[in-house]
Amino acid sequence: MDAATLTYDTLRFEYEDFPETKEPVWILGRTYSVFTEKEEILLDVTSRLWFTYRKNFPAIGGTGPTSDTGWGCMLRCGQMIFAQALVCRHLGRDWRWVKGKRQTDNYFNILNAFIDKKDSYYSIHQIAQMGVGEGKSIGQWYGPNTVAQVLKKLATFDTWSSLAVHIAMDNTVVMEEIRRLCKSNFLCAGAAAFPAAESDLLYNGFPDGAEVTDRLSQWKPLVLLIPLRLGLTDINEAYIETLKHCFMMPQSLGVIGGKPNSAHYFIGYVGEELIYLDPHTTQPAMEPSDNGCIPDESFHCQHPPCRMSIAELDPSIAVGFFCNTEEDFNNWCQQIKKLSLLRGALPMFELVEHQPSHFSCPDVLNLTPDSSDADKLERFFDSEDEDFEILSL
Repeated sequence: MDAATLTYDTLRFEYEDFPETKEPVWILGRTYSVFTEKEEILLDVTSRLWFTYRKNFPAIGGTGPTSDTGWGCMLRCGQMIFAQALVCRHLGRDWRWVKGKRQTDNYFNILNAFIDKKDSYYSIHQIAQMGVGEGKSIGQWYGPNTVAQVLKKLATFDTWSSLAVHIAMDNTVVMEEIRRLCKSNFLCAGAAAFPAAESDLLYNGFPDGAEVTDRLSQWKPLVLLIPLRLGLTDINEAYIETLKHCFMMPQSLGVIGGKPNSAHYFIGYVGEELIYLDPHTTQPAMEPSDNGCIPDESFHCQHPPCRMSIAELDPSIAVGFFCNTEEDFNNWCQQIKKLSLLRGALPMFELVEHQPSHFSCPDVLNLTPDSSDADKLERFFDSEDEDFEILSL
């Protein structure tokens, strides 16, 4: 059976339970014991928003696809890692989803932002159409670089979340660039000099009453995405321990990447296996009710998550982190510096205070779309994505 056409009910009986092991289970900065905390592990996994292929949604662009089966797996993984950022932003890392329990308005606001319709901030429609500007036709497979660039652009319209999204290129994270981005002195609601009207909130997928909070903030919550290539055709074993430690950090949003023929959202590891959510099952599109609530059970993976050997990971990935405060960011920097001293582990990226001299212009970091340098960068991103696609055939 083609994995792209499996249904949720088919899949739910095919996953293995966690192995009986003394190895700790790490899920997005939290550690668990299989022997004493199995229920807590599954509850944590189930609480992550799970976006899969959908069918029978409104046609993308009015005349385009009505399903993303077969081509949208990386787009769905991008939705999942960004949804985790919104959960941390509005609900907190310790929030849990319980089947049948009434959730808060903020939860439904987040879910509405990803519903498959053209006027939701991070819908498959918005991602696919924004990807055209990145050189990707609607229905074309994305690599992790492209989906990161698209999500950054879409986040500028999400005034409710008011996120600072930074994509660190060239395997380099420049601290001063991030502080400049996040420590803006203007109102935190994102262009709050022009506040969104109620109709704007409704247009962008939020029910009436969605509230913009934290308008006066000295730090815009940071979503840091780092596209990386950890080998030529296979992952270099020297990076494996470093990759594991990324899942141990409390700021972790996980990793988007894949293995041959598929993209996955990696949320943790146990032993030498990665733990991931798989978007490769087709479910019917869901529509919110008049009050903005959505039948939400199909957006949560209610079976044990998938696992795969770290050695099988395609080397082209994007790692994500969320720093809600400046203190979170400073703590993350300290952890990365300590990680660089880990014996036998190769750093996946470089952390520097100032922009390196070989970065000829700020567009390397800030990606101004209208500059010729940014055009060159976009072509570079596309070539990287093509490499990923070739490796994934």
